[in-house]
Amino acid sequence: MVKVKKEGVLLSTTDFEFENEGVLNPAVVREGDTLHLLYRAVRKGNFSSIGYAKLEGPLKVVDRMISPLLAPDNDYEKHGMEDPRLVKIDDTYYLSYIAFDGKDALGALATSKDLVHFEKKGIIVPQLKCGEFDDLAKQNNNDIISRYRQDYSSPDTIIMDKDVVFFPRRINGKLTFMHRIKPDIQLVSVDSLDELTEEFWDDYVTNLGENVMLTPKNLHELSYVGAGCPPVETEHGWLVIYHGVQHFDTGYQYNACAALFDLDDPRKEIARLPYALFQPDQPFELAGDVDNVCFPTGTAVFDDTLYIYYGAGDDVIATASVSLKELADELLTFKPTQTIA
Repeated sequence: MVKVKKEGVLLSTTDFEFENEGVLNPAVVREGDTLHLLYRAVRKGNFSSIGYAKLEGPLKVVDRMISPLLAPDNDYEKHGMEDPRLVKIDDTYYLSYIAFDGKDALGALATSKDLVHFEKKGIIVPQLKCGEFDDLAKQNNNDIISRYRQDYSSPDTIIMDKDVVFFPRRINGKLTFMHRIKPDIQLVSVDSLDELTEEFWDDYVTNLGENVMLTPKNLHELSYVGAGCPPVETEHGWLVIYHGVQHFDTGYQYNACAALFDLDDPRKEIARLPYALFQPDQPFELAGDVDNVCFPTGTAVFDDTLYIYYGAGDDVIATASVSLKELADELLTFKPTQTIA
């Protein structure tokens, strides 16, 4: 098994009102030796905004804002901007996040040229009612519809679509991003975000089986999987650190997982660790606002070390590190069909 080092807690809550209940799930982008962390800041009552901290090197915090970098100002996000992810494509930063209006949680996007001024693009995932989703998805094979049948109290409930994570460059000229309709991770490729119309999503769900990137397979991810960190481009393929969820009698456990995908067609899985890359085993991961959570959302590479930034216990931000070469070598020893019971 590949060796992972837990570096400990990086950021905790403060007395500032906007983050007095929790800080978690950071977006990360590296520029030189500087890391920009845009994280979910939670105030009492479970209202979330986006906080900001600057690091020099992978672990040294040198600056932190005392007010939100971004806060809700639209009805679709009025209860919170949650779980940001961040990439820079060409000269534009793409900040994806979960927009929560108090009822529905859906993937949204904001863009920026300077990480100071942002233009909100709104919700970019389908806004389908569960009954509409089922009607469209029935046109897939029986396996797809049986796994995607939604558990809802009413067919008028909007289907939850979260974990929007962009690849850090265009693939074959197209903007490409992951998103998650339980229990799988799906993939979208478009020339422009303008293509994401209601008609686009109707056709997408009608052909959902063609758009699945990753489906649960091993015990530690058996309940469902979700996109985690923006993919890291390596000579072996796209390295994707994602979260896998396992259900126990005491509740759910969120684990950090790893897989490799084809550089030209990320729907093609090259390899996957048949065990969790790391899982909750530290006090700050085992107990928090939500117990038993390691929720990876950002990475940075320094020399051969991959630093993984994650929400721990839905309460604090922590860091783990692993040799990139050792992780790639370990991944390549496993074929996609291998599992651990």
